[in-house]
Amino acid sequence: MSPRLGRHLGRHLGGYLGGYLGRYLVRGASLAAALTAWQLLTGLNVDLWLRFSQFPTVADVARAFGDRLGGDDYWTDLTDSLTRILTGFLLAAVLGVATGVLVARSRLAEDLLGPVLEVVRPIPAIALVPVAILLFPFNEQGIVFITCTAAFFPVLVSTRHAVRALTPVWEEAVRTMGGGRWRVLGSVVLPGALPGIFGGLSVGIGVSWICVISAEMISGQYGVGYRTWQDYTVVDYPGVFVGMVTIGVLGWVTSTAVERVGRRLTRWLPRTEYVTGARAGGTGRRARAVGARVRKAASPVSPAPATTAPEGVRDEHLV
Repeated sequence: MSPRLGRHLGRHLGGYLGGYLGRYLVRGASLAAALTAWQLLTGLNVDLWLRFSQFPTVADVARAFGDRLGGDDYWTDLTDSLTRILTGFLLAAVLGVATGVLVARSRLAEDLLGPVLEVVRPIPAIALVPVAILLFPFNEQGIVFITCTAAFFPVLVSTRHAVRALTPVWEEAVRTMGGGRWRVLGSVVLPGALPGIFGGLSVGIGVSWICVISAEMISGQYGVGYRTWQDYTVVDYPGVFVGMVTIGVLGWVTSTAVERVGRRLTRWLPRTEYVTGARAGGTGRRARAVGARVRKAASPVSPAPATTAPEGVRDEHLV
């Protein structure tokens, strides 16, 4: 390998690793700064306007977390909450996408289902706890119902808007080539609406966690929400924060999984990359070259004179 090629590869590799490692270092530093501020404010019993003296310290929460990890109740609660959230969310995903496509594609379905859905949609899912208690014979089914309802409407609305926003040219092209209704649905409607569908799924998984924790606090027997509320009633504040941290981590993991699946299924979409001028010189030059090409493509193109190209070439470009 020539020295010039080695320097070139080293510069680009350094810029790549430096960019991604730098981002993760910044994220880790922000989290460490937040934990340090928490420890200082609670350890020094700071009471300005907010009463940090009432909070447990980071060390107290860490010790409580270690004790919980060694017991069986923590893992039972974790399993129950994950089972409820995944069951309700998967049901909401299937029903929400199917109903959204149906309402967006059928005027009859919109007239029949639209008024009912729009009346029920503003009702908070957690307000349906009395309905779930009266409707279902077991609390487990009622909690899944509340979780499903919470995620159903974000998925429904995003799917409906995404399907309606599709350009009709694609559908007309498939029908011109002999495609039927199901072919249009499978090759045009669902792929074209996938970005909007996954936007609704990302919102739905977050709302589902809010409602499943609230439902567990009200009528659950096991689960992270139930355990957190029990810790509050017995004034075990480190245990309360253990539940809060667990809920946050579970929500982050599940929402990240939904976004990763969405990016995987929509990898044909153009992606926006972070470009900073502080990176290596090769990256800066590449960014400037990309910008120049974008500006050139966006600038109005004046029509070329008739003598610049034969008629056949101009016709070929028009086609």
